[in-house]
Amino acid sequence: MFGASIGRGAMRIINELVRWLAYGSVNPNVLTVIGVTINVGCGVLFGFGEFFWAGIVLILANLFDMLDGNVARLTGRVTRFGGFLDSSLDRLSDMVAFLGIMIFYASNTPEHSLLNVFLAGAGMIGSVMVSYTTARSESIGIKSNVGFLQRPERVVLLIIGALSTFPASGAFLANRMPQVLWILAIGSIWTFIHRMYHTWVELSKESL
Repeated sequence: MFGASIGRGAMRIINELVRWLAYGSVNPNVLTVIGVTINVGCGVLFGFGEFFWAGIVLILANLFDMLDGNVARLTGRVTRFGGFLDSSLDRLSDMVAFLGIMIFYASNTPEHSLLNVFLAGAGMIGSVMVSYTTARSESIGIKSNVGFLQRPERVVLLIIGALSTFPASGAFLANRMPQVLWILAIGSIWTFIHRMYHTWVELSKESL
């Protein structure tokens, strides 16, 4: 019940922001570009090892990701290019965060870990392929939004990993980015395989 109250409160704030931006005739595509620019800053912070602040910036960036589509719908400015731009820049946003994490764990620091570099790379590949298989399946008339690790879940996991990072802390729940990377790597690739299989099954049904 407490979580639902927080969710309702957050949605009220977002709806007010949407109405304010719509009243100001802000172009939804501008919000999309601002969001991806902030995400690039998030990737830079990850690269420098500022995981906590990267998590804060990631929350801000995804606020813009929620605003652009809502503003477009409220103002009647939904366009095919806007959808294309949003989808394309979402992929860029995904990759820069993973790239920053890879750079940090590949650097000459006490946290240096080739395993974590590999996991972040696998997570990046998996996240891109999940989105790609969705787009390709929809282009042939198959809706394949299956699997448990879609973009919102990936973003939440990255935020959890980032905000839990306090190198000097020995608390049990601190510094959980390595565990998050395992989940992202395995979950993204599993979701990609699931969508491939789902598309094959649906196409097989059509041929019967």
